[in-house]
Amino acid sequence: MFYLKVIAADKTFYAGFADSVNFQSHDGREQILSHHENMVIALNEGEIEITPALNAGNGADISKGQVITGLAGIGFAEVINNRVTIIVESCERPEEIDVRRAREAEERAREKLRQKQSIQEYYHSRASLARAMARLAAAKKKGEG
Repeated sequence: MFYLKVIAADKTFYAGFADSVNFQSHDGREQILSHHENMVIALNEGEIEITPALNAGNGADISKGQVITGLAGIGFAEVINNRVTIIVESCERPEEIDVRRAREAEERAREKLRQKQSIQEYYHSRASLARAMARLAAAKKKGEG
């Protein structure tokens, strides 16, 4: 069990004790467990899965095996002394995703990628497309797409 805080630009997504947290890093999926080595990890956009610790005062009635899922934007995770802090640009639950808006964003990004643009604009469009596709995949997994 370790203390975990997931902070997005507009809210605190999770704060409390956890048994594990999984997220997408630049090197692939990462899992943090209790007493993990101290480190800083860059996060890519993707799903974040938190397994809350039971009877740890999280303020919620959590049944064994329940996992809290969210869609996180880019950011980083810091692991120090059995405390994990994850700071991301955005983090939302699958049920909070507006599927129509995500589809529109995907189409806009695809159209921009078809147009001639600078390298910076290309990477920005590619990131927008990745964000929209991740939102749609999370919503579909939840059964809303």
